[in-house]
Amino acid sequence: MQDILTNLSTYGYLILFLYSLGGGMIAIIGAGLLSFEGSMSLSLSIAIAAVANFIGDMILVYMGRYNKSSVMPYFKSHKRKLALAQILFKKYGDKIIFIKKYIYGLKTLVPLAIGLTKYSLVKFAMINAICAIIWAVSLGLLSYYAGEFISQLALYFGDKSYIIPLFLFVLLALIWLYFSWATKKR
Repeated sequence: MQDILTNLSTYGYLILFLYSLGGGMIAIIGAGLLSFEGSMSLSLSIAIAAVANFIGDMILVYMGRYNKSSVMPYFKSHKRKLALAQILFKKYGDKIIFIKKYIYGLKTLVPLAIGLTKYSLVKFAMINAICAIIWAVSLGLLSYYAGEFISQLALYFGDKSYIIPLFLFVLLALIWLYFSWATKKR
């Protein structure tokens, strides 16, 4: 276990940056927990996650805006999900930029969908920067302050280590089922 913590504290910031380019929720929560354990710096982890999350969303918006021909084949099998992202954006406007940071699966679709529209890139960049900071701070602090509780859970489930991956699998399956149901033809 000590080797894993040593590797995470050595490469953790790089992993956090790379993972946060494409979402990063699990990575910032992990960094918050490692910060609680003393293996990483919480403020540095939050800063890295916010910057990477901002950059990742900006790359996706630019891909949608300036590489439509490359992006559209990906959406052939996800047309309904793209339509849902555009409906959510029209319904909730700028708030969806913030909300999507917390919803697995919308992280990539919403910026691509925004890129396909004529939405102002400057406005998106400003809102995205603010939302990325709020996202990183909220999840980083929440996981840091929940560190004691999560450590106690880890001790409790130590002998039953299969339960946590099973729980995560069920959670991801429920999210996938919801999006499949929400985008189903009626």
